[in-house]
Amino acid sequence: MRLIAALTALTAMSNFHRANLGALAPELARDLALSPDALGLANGAFFFTLGLMQIPVGLLFDRIGPRRTVALLGLPAVVGAALQSVAVDPASLIGARLLLGAGCGASFMASVVLCARWFGPARLATTVSRVFALSQIGSLAAGTPLAAGAALIGWRGMFATSAALTALITLAFHRLVTDDPPGRETPPRPPERLAAVLAGLLAVWRTRGLLPVLAMHTFVYASAAVVLTLWAGPYLADVHALAPVSRGHVILAMAAAQAAGTLVVGPLDLRLNTRKWIVVPGACATIATLVGLATFGHRSTALAIGLLVLLCLVTCYSVVTVAHGRSLFPEALAGRGVTTVNLFQLIGSTALPVLAGRVVGAFPAGVDGVRSPDAYAAAFIAVAACLGSGLLVYLLFARDARPRG
Repeated sequence: MRLIAALTALTAMSNFHRANLGALAPELARDLALSPDALGLANGAFFFTLGLMQIPVGLLFDRIGPRRTVALLGLPAVVGAALQSVAVDPASLIGARLLLGAGCGASFMASVVLCARWFGPARLATTVSRVFALSQIGSLAAGTPLAAGAALIGWRGMFATSAALTALITLAFHRLVTDDPPGRETPPRPPERLAAVLAGLLAVWRTRGLLPVLAMHTFVYASAAVVLTLWAGPYLADVHALAPVSRGHVILAMAAAQAAGTLVVGPLDLRLNTRKWIVVPGACATIATLVGLATFGHRSTALAIGLLVLLCLVTCYSVVTVAHGRSLFPEALAGRGVTTVNLFQLIGSTALPVLAGRVVGAFPAGVDGVRSPDAYAAAFIAVAACLGSGLLVYLLFARDARPRG
């Protein structure tokens, strides 16, 4: 329980940092003169350095363990969160997000590696789904609570508060967590020479069945994150004229749906003894929801909100793709293996916000910088097309990974 609590707090804070631009995007755009492209870059910057950190984080996991790796990266996380609160222009916000992304580089994969060690690979999707579902409290906090708090103390005050919470959670994680369960000795981690490091990375890339999983995982999480963490707020403001707190309510409902769906989908791979045939229907449902949002979302505020919530509900199968990826690697390559899988998730999470920003920015702005429904519809279609390309590769070439053999 102590491990689950610590992992939940760590990933919840990372979720908050991922999502905290969405509810405040119109206000940040106004105060910092952010164009749609710059807003997309600011959000993508977090995922860019998060992705860059995955290979060194994997090496550190295998060398010094997740506990010390998370503590080591706590400093840049705290500094980046604090710098957000004093940003004065697009460049300073993007710089803060770059540093913050690097500091959060170990958060999610620490959950995967530690849950596999404590609960075993067969129960990985079930236990990780619980951590990820509970950690959606961070995304919930980035909705209505963040918007309401910003109304009281300003968005700068809320970002400063998040820096203090990040420091407290990192310290608590270091004090409460151990890398291995009681009664199991920590395996020796002898120093590796460069040749051994490169050989381990090569072994990861030569793993049979890896590439189709990477193709899918690139867009699974990103297809919902690009909407939840960034474009839902501007879309609801421009197309449906919702105020900040109302937008926060919608983002909160989206995060709640994602948490509920993750709790339901996580254990299914063990019950149904399949991973591929959970991922494929989930991806199809995600594409259908994005197309529906692009086609019909502008016609009714209630319909748009329902489709946004549904999008987060049906994309909760990403935890199953994580388990599929982890199942491909032996324990000696677990750290490098899962961070390689996560790297491609982060590539998608970096590229899709930038792509969506370019698509939205290609349409002329109206009065007060408001974009037309067509601009957002085109962005939703672009995201659906990217997910469809990953699904095609996965469907044709991925081998199922059955938890029960």
